[in-house]
Amino acid sequence: MADAVDAILAQWGRERPDVDVSPMGVIGRISRAELLLARRLKAFFAERGLESWEFDVLATLRRHGAPYELTAGALLRAAMVTSGAITNRIDRMEAKGLVERVRDTGDRRSVRVRLTPLGLETVDDLVGLHAAHEDRLLAALDPAARERLAGALRTLLESLGDTSLE
Repeated sequence: MADAVDAILAQWGRERPDVDVSPMGVIGRISRAELLLARRLKAFFAERGLESWEFDVLATLRRHGAPYELTAGALLRAAMVTSGAITNRIDRMEAKGLVERVRDTGDRRSVRVRLTPLGLETVDDLVGLHAAHEDRLLAALDPAARERLAGALRTLLESLGDTSLE
């Protein structure tokens, strides 16, 4: 069996047999898998009236524990987007009643983003469904293969400096 990346590697092998393109096999598969998984996750959340990034914000706030709030800066670092993008995202989620901005009682210059009761209910209703959906997306891999893949990706991420949410 072959995938699309095998076809790309074969083309390079024919056109430039002098170049070791094997790294493209790994990077290409990670990139293509990300695109394919992102499409399926987007469709999953769209069926539930959310964007993927909205679930990411809700889940980030939820997993930090009560009172389910973070500064916009902390959300920005977790989401890996620009400050303008996070402001726009918070505005949109606030308009939907999923989050609210609250003044930080310890520092009145700082604003925190907090889950509303609707936001908490939404994320709690979805997290189990989301986990089950991701399990189905990985159905081609048995538990041992999943562990090996997770371990290899962990090693790669560590080598690229991705060792913290900060």
